[in-house]
Amino acid sequence: MPFAHFKVPAGTVTAEDKQKIVERTTDLYAEIYGERARPTTVVLVDEVTDGGWGVAGHILTAAALNGNT
Repeated sequence: MPFAHFKVPAGTVTAEDKQKIVERTTDLYAEIYGERARPTTVVLVDEVTDGGWGVAGHILTAAALNGNT
């Protein structure tokens, strides 16, 4: 069963964006593995709370992503 796990900053993607992520990821797996993969492809989109992750030893926030650090 193909599985993809996306982690995105909370509040930065809309429901429509999430739908695109799921559809396009499923399409990609079907392209790679054939249509037999489509019905079993699982795509998880997690929203990480602001400040809930870090990059290069620094806490990543929505403000930092938007250049407002």
